[in-house]
Amino acid sequence: MSDVKVRSAQTTDLPVILKYIHDLAIYEKAPNEVKLTAKDLEESLFGKNPQVYCLISELDGKATGFAVWHLNYSTWLGRHGIYLEDLYVDPNFRGLGHGKALLQRLAQICIERGYQRLQWWVLDWNESAIEFYRSIGAEPMDQWTVFRVSGSSLEKLATEGIK
Repeated sequence: MSDVKVRSAQTTDLPVILKYIHDLAIYEKAPNEVKLTAKDLEESLFGKNPQVYCLISELDGKATGFAVWHLNYSTWLGRHGIYLEDLYVDPNFRGLGHGKALLQRLAQICIERGYQRLQWWVLDWNESAIEFYRSIGAEPMDQWTVFRVSGSSLEKLATEGIK
């Protein structure tokens, strides 16, 4: 892991980030669900008021993975935390410490900024990821159920409210 470098993404990383997002969608069995364009990604990460951030892992100057994250907030703690939206390591570099280096840098950002949590979701069937996350001390939050309103349901809620 000592040769792995982690740095903040730059605009020149946009093509590889977009590729990794598509690769991740394929891995997660949802290749047709990515609607993101290069322009969307550039605006999100490097626009006037970015609210999304990205780290790049690299070896010998070549990107090997990425972590896309944003802030969340705990009203109980009264503190921000980091929500890890996506973590992906190129299959050629898995098991070599690249994912761990990305998570370590996110943990360092939490400590440096006084954030209280680093959290993310993982698909139930992704046993290798779950095993890896447990190995670094992450705990599943099984008592919580994720809810989402999107698409036509989101539009209906916005326009009609709750009846």
